[in-house]
Amino acid sequence: MGFVANKAPATFSTALNVGGDVNGYGPSTLETRAFGREGSIDSRINDLEARRGMPSRRGGAGLWDERTTLIVQGNTLKTWSYASPAIERVQVALKTEGRPMDADIELWQGPDNTPCKMRVYVENGAIRPFSAVVETPRGPNTIAVRNIGQIEFPLTACVTAEDVPIPADVEREASMIIQGGALRTYPFDPAVNTVRVLLKTDGRPLNARIELLQGPNNNKQVVELYTEDGFDRPFFMEIETPGSGNVVRIVNTAPVEFPLTSWVEPGEIDINASNTDVVLGGDRDW
Repeated sequence: MGFVANKAPATFSTALNVGGDVNGYGPSTLETRAFGREGSIDSRINDLEARRGMPSRRGGAGLWDERTTLIVQGNTLKTWSYASPAIERVQVALKTEGRPMDADIELWQGPDNTPCKMRVYVENGAIRPFSAVVETPRGPNTIAVRNIGQIEFPLTACVTAEDVPIPADVEREASMIIQGGALRTYPFDPAVNTVRVLLKTDGRPLNARIELLQGPNNNKQVVELYTEDGFDRPFFMEIETPGSGNVVRIVNTAPVEFPLTSWVEPGEIDINASNTDVVLGGDRDW
């Protein structure tokens, strides 16, 4: 039992550097001394696969795995670094315990090069957690998450390269071109629990604002996005849409010379939802 428990951190520590706190050498040296030649060979193979960017035979850390999840306090920064060029995309997820969420997410590739960045605001990070896919071709890459909220508003962040959703099936649906300075709205039925959004360009920079509205000018979630190449680095995200009256609004904040193409479609649909459910209001406790 001790042998199995000690080998998982060794595989992970050589594949991902979280916040600079995980070193490149896990407990594989101790395993070699404690468990003999068989453990030594097995651990070395896993270390070699991880350093070359190959998937581990024991599986990687998925979404909200404790090995890739960190608590980001207010006014602090955390980073997730991937040295392997084999990792072409990662999934970034943020949530809170019910408090508002205000964060900056950046992709660093080389010195002073930020090909993708976004500003994320969510009214309630427990009801509507943030989830997006960031394209990371031609590594090494680093994802930086900065909590720009106050110290009373921590958030939980996770960045993973395992089981990342690929938005290829979204492109099969009808698309819409949004010219620079224009906006488009997409209303959804209360039975729709999630909405998938894909934004691309023909190779020009991508500047957009994605909003989730519930009621007149009531922003539940706002994402301000910049990508230096909307064809090489398209943007894909999944928005939680609980309740009724949800409208997704996409604004092309670039000049008229920079149009973008958008795909917006329902994701998860609740087949048991009803439009005739009563909504109670007022004081119900007396």
